Amino acid sequence: MKKISILFALLIFFFGSAQIDNIADGESITLRIHYGFLNAGTANLTTKQTTYKGIPHLYVKGTGQTTGAVKAFFKVEDLYESFINTQTGLPSFYVRNVREGSYRQHFETVFNHDNNTLILTDKKTPANGSKVLKSVKGVQDMLSCFYYLRSKSPDELKVGTVINMNVWIDDEMFPFQLKVTGTENLKTKFGTINCLKIIPSVKSGRVFKDKEGVTMWVSNDANHLPMLLKAELAVGALKASIDDYKNVKYPLKFSK
Repeated sequence: MKKISILFALLIFFFGSAQIDNIADGESITLRIHYGFLNAGTANLTTKQTTYKGIPHLYVKGTGQTTGAVKAFFKVEDLYESFINTQTGLPSFYVRNVREGSYRQHFETVFNHDNNTLILTDKKTPANGSKVLKSVKGVQDMLSCFYYLRSKSPDELKVGTVINMNVWIDDEMFPFQLKVTGTENLKTKFGTINCLKIIPSVKSGRVFKDKEGVTMWVSNDANHLPMLLKAELAVGALKASIDDYKNVKYPLKFSK
């Protein structure tokens, strides 16, 4: 059931230099995760306006956990944190602290965008210390890329748009591409809402069935709020659907 944690990572990976001004202080998004017919877990993202080293930042906290019967035989408790510069949309500090069954990982990353380097610290194994690594211009982390994408205006994120970015995960850089392929009226627990359909290019093989085995739907408005994500895996499928939202900056237009 480690695929559950993979979906949560995907969820925050696909959504994140642009000024961030469309995210409200105290916004909260909760998604319900399903593996086949099982209600497998939840993922939650919250925001808070703060400062980091005296500069205005958006603090984002992401959590993912298994629930119910799934939790009894595979426990997931993942924590992600990011401090994002609200003027540049770039991350300054990032934490990935995951507990997935017997697997543990805890990395902290400090970004230096002036000289394209980063400082990586393995908190799970303090004896390894910290190391300075070469980075690339405009690098994002798994949380900041979500808000980077959402910060784009409706004119910047429309059908036909292709977005390329480099995302830092653990101790490795991943080039990534997102394609806005169309619009669709999507049924949710709150009603029907018009959404942009986005397909990210992912590496096929052990986890995914196809290179483009993941599809995401986000509200077709200034919020670009995630409504649904589907991942076709090598074995089975995972789905994350909107379950709750609070303090979204712009009203969402649902119809019955």
